[in-house]
Amino acid sequence: MARITAGVATSHVPAIGAAIDNGRAGDPYWRPVFSGYEFSKQWLAAAKPDVVLLVYNDHATAFSLDIVPTFAIGCAPDFPPADEGWGPRPVPRVEGHPELAAHVTQSVIQQDFDLTIINKMDVDHGLTVPLSLMCGQPERWPVRVIPLAVNVVLYPPPSGRRCYELGKAIRRAVESFDDDLDVQIWGTGGMSHQLQGPRAGLINQEWDNRWLDRLIDDPETVSRIPHIEYVREAGSEGIELVMWLVMRGALDPRVRVTHRFYHVPASNTAVGHLILENDG
Repeated sequence: MARITAGVATSHVPAIGAAIDNGRAGDPYWRPVFSGYEFSKQWLAAAKPDVVLLVYNDHATAFSLDIVPTFAIGCAPDFPPADEGWGPRPVPRVEGHPELAAHVTQSVIQQDFDLTIINKMDVDHGLTVPLSLMCGQPERWPVRVIPLAVNVVLYPPPSGRRCYELGKAIRRAVESFDDDLDVQIWGTGGMSHQLQGPRAGLINQEWDNRWLDRLIDDPETVSRIPHIEYVREAGSEGIELVMWLVMRGALDPRVRVTHRFYHVPASNTAVGHLILENDG
């Protein structure tokens, strides 16, 4: 059967993609950010997963604010990089896995989670920046990807508890797929940051690191953190962290921390990164 072997969490700051695309990764400002992913690239190359379920949020690119699904899954054979106003990123098209995506969709919907099925979709920096951080700049991405978009842009976003339980449902779905696949699940977005208003530029390093500790060791409690705490402590965009709970819910209750990295700032954002592996 298919199995989820590991989870990855990472920020998806758009300026990180711009730094990579414009050859600025070695600049003094950006070098400390990218150094935190050197181990991760080697780890992923050695792990060689067949499929990544990549949890991210669309930034009004594939979905206008006229229609915003709470949860949407990409079931297409491939996904081109989106034009976010300055042309598509110079990265490969994302190759999907329609068979596993369809199976996950059916299974999760029958577990009472409503997923919007997307058969044609461009993917923005929320999805492509994590791939660049973990894979570098290949001519072809080394893994097939199933996009799972979560609404954390338009109020109301799903609760952390709902995202955590969705992760559990996804795990059950993957484990009921007949093919022998090594699957990883990645949660992206965050950490603390606010891009507008009087608190623009907010970063809360103490809260971020305490949240990481609890995500690793006590995800049940973290899943119950209310939206208002994310907004108060991590800024208006800190709510993106609920997407990490989808990843954590799909893993064992106790996990092995293979890599942990935290850095501020990266374009007014706190960058967090975890690699968690199931002991089994």
